[in-house]
Amino acid sequence: MTAATQPAGLVADHLRCERGGRLLFADLCFAVAPGGALLLTGPNGAGKTSLMRVLSGLLPARAGRILWQGRDTVEEPGPWRRALAWLGHDNAIKPQLSVAENLAFWSRLGASGHSVPEALEETGIGHLADLPAAMLSAGQRRRLALARLALTRGGCWLMDEPTVTLDSASLARLGTMIARHRADGGIAVIASHDALDLPGAQALDLGALDTARA
Repeated sequence: MTAATQPAGLVADHLRCERGGRLLFADLCFAVAPGGALLLTGPNGAGKTSLMRVLSGLLPARAGRILWQGRDTVEEPGPWRRALAWLGHDNAIKPQLSVAENLAFWSRLGASGHSVPEALEETGIGHLADLPAAMLSAGQRRRLALARLALTRGGCWLMDEPTVTLDSASLARLGTMIARHRADGGIAVIASHDALDLPGAQALDLGALDTARA
């Protein structure tokens, strides 16, 4: 894939990533416009999580640039940090707080757009608002983590295996959440083994990249 010549919401420009002395990808380019989505696929070890961590800034790229709205995210990190919402394998939940208190905490850190009650409703956990997070099932904890994303409007969601532990009803809610986020001009980058309904999304199979001569 090649980066677009016109400015896009999110651009990866010739990214290179190595882990433990192993090259995962090199000269990786893509561009995702506002309202767009990118689905990352490939077998375990192909570099999906590593790419997500590079995009989030948790892992430095060995080469290349990441641009957000035309700005280098290393040279000008502020706009990217404010726009970024990250969902990794860890749900990042405080078990001693209630469901609503967890979301209120994240909202105070700068999330904007939907209110806490709206985020609870969108993920179908409004009836659990006063329950301590420690008492939630694995699926309910994942839905609480997704509700954290639902607090934001626009920006970019980076979602690493978001469907883990979700039942069919929750998967449908996730699809609706992503569609609404994109309709608001947001971008979604999703790494998943599961088939997701993402109309018009780009697909990038990291397992098919040729790194032998990179």
